[in-house]
Amino acid sequence: MEFGVLFTSQPDINKDAYPYHDIHRQVTEMVVAVDRLGYDMAWIAEHHFSNMYGIMPDIFAYTAYLAAKTKNIKLGAAVVTLPMAHPVRVAENAAFLDVLTNGRFLLGFGSGYRPYEFAGFGVPFDERRDIQEEALPLIYDLLTKKKVTHKGKYFNVDISGDYEIFPQAIQSPHPPLYLAAATERSIHKAADRGLGVMFSGLSSTEQLAAEGDMYRKAMEKTPDALRSNPAFGEIDIARWVYVAETDEKARKITEEGILKHMNMYDGKQTVGYLGTVSPDLYASRGGDWYADLVSKNVLIHGSPSTVAAKVAELQEKVGMTSLLSMYPPYYGSERLLDSFTLFQEEVAPQFKKQKTLKVA
Repeated sequence: MEFGVLFTSQPDINKDAYPYHDIHRQVTEMVVAVDRLGYDMAWIAEHHFSNMYGIMPDIFAYTAYLAAKTKNIKLGAAVVTLPMAHPVRVAENAAFLDVLTNGRFLLGFGSGYRPYEFAGFGVPFDERRDIQEEALPLIYDLLTKKKVTHKGKYFNVDISGDYEIFPQAIQSPHPPLYLAAATERSIHKAADRGLGVMFSGLSSTEQLAAEGDMYRKAMEKTPDALRSNPAFGEIDIARWVYVAETDEKARKITEEGILKHMNMYDGKQTVGYLGTVSPDLYASRGGDWYADLVSKNVLIHGSPSTVAAKVAELQEKVGMTSLLSMYPPYYGSERLLDSFTLFQEEVAPQFKKQKTLKVA
């Protein structure tokens, strides 16, 4: 089991000064801190044009900056929104980052789900999955071959003759590749292409268990040539995680901020997408919504023993191989660091030792 943190670079618009330059210092300090604490990976999320979610226009540029500031932690793109990116630039930059990090780079792909981002780039939102599905095999070829020629509906590439692709990645045959998957189509596509999966932070354990079974079943048909991806078969799950000395203290610190954050996902900027992939997420809003989200394992909040039991449940029922911790921008750096530290000291070691925990 590996443990990482997913950084969205979201400002607190009520506290951070516009235009939110300081959010990048805050995130950088936290990445350096989790590297020091021994987390396995730091994932960076790409988002555009809004102060209500992440401000991160270029994962590759930022990861290059982090490469010089970190020592051991793997640095990942979670995710590159493929319909807004050219496959050649993605492959070149991924290989370059793998060189700069000395083999610590991870590459995640996604089709995107926020229409305003597509409008900004002039990319048809309704064609995003088709664009991604043309890009995925092209990027694989670009990462594994020196010369590539491709003519398609969305991309035309000709790197041939006296020319070849540089640089080439350190990791062999390429950096670990993942696909953000929350629908039957994307889960099957991940298996078809030999990709690891990154599952939604908004789905219940039961829903994730069904998706994990679907992925493993589809993997049976993955071509042998695509099984060499270092991430093949991995199931990474994003979750809002907070560890405190007791369940009550965790709730007191996080409840107001996390529920404010969760409300943000139920809006026009996601065009109902999250209601489709997580149909029961808002079922208890108006009641004890916090407790409902905890019971569904959407929130992994509580004491070290509570959090460890919830992680074990995802490992046992879904086959999770990596947990990606998320957080809203409202807790403050000191409280975040307290939680990250407690997790690494009292939760992570139980799984690093491969100790079997009983699911409550």
